[in-house]
Amino acid sequence: MTPLRRRMLDEMELRNFTDDTKKNYVNAVSQLARYFDKCPSKINQEELRRYLLHLRTERRVANSTYTFHLCALRFFYTHTLKRRTFVETIPFPKGESKLPVVLSREEVSRFLGALHSLKYRVIFMLAYGAGLRVSEVITLRVTDIDSERMLVHVRKGKGNKDRNVMLSPQLLEVLRTYWQAARPVDFLFPSRGQSGHLSRVSVFNATKKAMQEAGIRKNVSPHTLRHSFATHLLESGTDLRTIQVLLGHRSIRTTAIYTTVSEQTVRATTSPLDELPGPVAPSSLQ
Repeated sequence: MTPLRRRMLDEMELRNFTDDTKKNYVNAVSQLARYFDKCPSKINQEELRRYLLHLRTERRVANSTYTFHLCALRFFYTHTLKRRTFVETIPFPKGESKLPVVLSREEVSRFLGALHSLKYRVIFMLAYGAGLRVSEVITLRVTDIDSERMLVHVRKGKGNKDRNVMLSPQLLEVLRTYWQAARPVDFLFPSRGQSGHLSRVSVFNATKKAMQEAGIRKNVSPHTLRHSFATHLLESGTDLRTIQVLLGHRSIRTTAIYTTVSEQTVRATTSPLDELPGPVAPSSLQ
């Protein structure tokens, strides 16, 4: 490991970054270095701008991907190299207002029914039944399933925050069946070599395969089940604050997006036209 990488990792450790964030930030800086084929500490400000333009105009990465790269590079130049002026004038892209993809309850049932592996069925039942992120599911440990209190303990979720979510009785039954078959010792979903946990790539591949088999044509990722969890709770009458806590959102404004994708909420909202006094519809049109 180079001294420069070690210094960057140390700076992230001081700020209590998650292991995934550390890995992804280092990878973003490595991509910059490979693009110019030289140490990132020797890349000047104009070259940095050229690389960011390359991401936008040639690779045409999504806004979220570009923003992540920019955050990683801002951190590297600001905190590792102490060159804040390199990046402080580079603007973040204007935010997009895209609604999350949500499955209907019938589509969730079809998707779960298309999973022939007990392990992956449990993984996606956790994602949908408890609203967990992929990273939270695959890092669950056996001891995080609390059958006495009917809770799932999420350790070091996004922002390194712990939280508890509900454990569905149906999910608990399937978890017990899975445990009897797989006998996991530490991680609930261990890797093939038993030295760590299952990879995100494996979960994404299983998602794609099951969606194809279920005949669902939406642009779906494992995170779609978390979106569906929140939307279906809202449609069932769960208040927004409770959903915020279950999802582990820092701000309720993040959770509020689900009010825009809930079809039942939209349909149940009365139009002000219907509340006007007196008859407004003409008896006949001229």
